[in-house]
Amino acid sequence: GYKSHASTRAKVTQGSFQIPPIAMRLSISVAANVCLGVALVGLCMTSTSGKVQSAIVRSGKPVSMKVAPKTSTRAAMRQASRANPEKFNALVNAGTIMHKIAETDGEFNLDKMTQETACVMGVKAACNVEWYGENRPKYLGPFQSYTPSYLTGEFPGDYGWDTAGLSADPVTFKGYRETEVIHGRWAMLGALGCIFPELLNKAGFNLPVWFKAGGTIFENGIDYLGNPNLVHAQSIVAILTFQVILMGASEAYRVNGGPLAKPEGSDAIYPGGALDPLGLAKNEAKFSELKVKEIKNGRLAMTAMLGYYVQAIATGKGPLENWSDHIADPTHVNGFAFATQFTPQ
Repeated sequence: GYKSHASTRAKVTQGSFQIPPIAMRLSISVAANVCLGVALVGLCMTSTSGKVQSAIVRSGKPVSMKVAPKTSTRAAMRQASRANPEKFNALVNAGTIMHKIAETDGEFNLDKMTQETACVMGVKAACNVEWYGENRPKYLGPFQSYTPSYLTGEFPGDYGWDTAGLSADPVTFKGYRETEVIHGRWAMLGALGCIFPELLNKAGFNLPVWFKAGGTIFENGIDYLGNPNLVHAQSIVAILTFQVILMGASEAYRVNGGPLAKPEGSDAIYPGGALDPLGLAKNEAKFSELKVKEIKNGRLAMTAMLGYYVQAIATGKGPLENWSDHIADPTHVNGFAFATQFTPQ
């Protein structure tokens, strides 16, 4: 097992972080809790499929463990460090990671901790196995018999669909991936922004519908929240200039990872650091899940924005007003009723 997968373990060890001086004492103090978890992590790292063998934990068989005295534990740890330093360092790393996960989550869930530890140590297939890897959902489900070889499930939102081969080139794929995520983020903001004026109008404001809001600058100017004392924009040139400057600075800030140079190997789409004030990326497994949620909601928001555009052209109304009209009379107020207006006579 170990020799046949030496290359896999070498990659995991190289990708792990530096061992702090306290790691030795920490590994001894949590040895009783880590021993079984480390064994499962070993299965994760040596498995040819890269899947977490969590069935061992859920087998339902009672397990009885006896904690060895600290003296014999220390002797065993020293002997293990001399016999195989590389394997020992990997085990110490696993123990340290599992300890930090337990502190962060506030619970000791061995199955969950083993998966998250394998994810942090470089086994990407263990990072939320539901949405990554070979066994991830495909866009045709059980009816899909072929998936392009370059779509390996490494990135979030990969359902194995690329009929046009747009992602066959790695450089092109990287650009498209970044473009999709950024557009998805803007679409999520835009979809909410298009509804927001109509919501405020129900609260007593008098704001134009989203597709007419920009045109008011050529009339009396744009008032933020209908109050000219807050923002009263009257110059389209000034707005464009500020937008270009602010957006250019924001993109440069993101691409370079914030005020400092971005760390080596970091992803420009998820720079972290100063751009992650809530620390959402600290837990690698949860971060992998958040990436999937982001891309799925971003794709839905882009589709929603396309619907907003079509609605505005077809009805001349905002999304909330269209929805209210449809709920009041779904039989006659729907997409099919408006589609017949554009049929040739």
